[in-house]
Amino acid sequence: MKSSIALKGVLATAALALPLVASAASTYTTGAGALTAAATVNFEVVIPHFLYLRVGTGSTYTTGALATVNTTDLITFTVAAGAVGNGTPVVGVGGDLTGGVETAALLGNGGNVTLTATATGALSDGNGDTIPFTQITTTAAANTAGYTTLAAPALSNTTTTETVTATNKIVQADAKWTYGYANSVAAPAGTYGGTAANNGTVTYTATMP
Repeated sequence: MKSSIALKGVLATAALALPLVASAASTYTTGAGALTAAATVNFEVVIPHFLYLRVGTGSTYTTGALATVNTTDLITFTVAAGAVGNGTPVVGVGGDLTGGVETAALLGNGGNVTLTATATGALSDGNGDTIPFTQITTTAAANTAGYTTLAAPALSNTTTTETVTATNKIVQADAKWTYGYANSVAAPAGTYGGTAANNGTVTYTATMP
């Protein structure tokens, strides 16, 4: 009985020793002839799951300094008297790049991204008159970071969607979005939009798995 207990103790000690030998941080050997000593290090890299969207004023995104910036830009289109509804596009004023131009950027590392633009209704003057959001155009052009050009969802009175395709689950896209007013409707005098109460706000939302 004592031999059995002693044998079990030896086997248990050997089993505990095996992982330590296999993952040694230091090994000491001695003797004649060639000697070998080994040491091991485990490495681990943790990549955060992230999604970043910028339209207009926002943090830098090409240096990795991503941050939330609570600013909403205002873009104003002023139609000249006598030119209302004549089909001549109107250039905007405002935007972080001025002239009705906004910086747009989308970064993510979890696969394809769905980008939506949502309005709560047609632009209103608060007096019952409206202008549809389809009158506001968005033109995307390459930005300076060398990323894929980010296509802009066309604006409507509800929601429109674009799918941004990832490469190896990575999305790096940006653009200069130039907004214009098509000026193809004859609207009564007034200031349309400009506030959430008058349906002036478009919310862009990025969704990633």
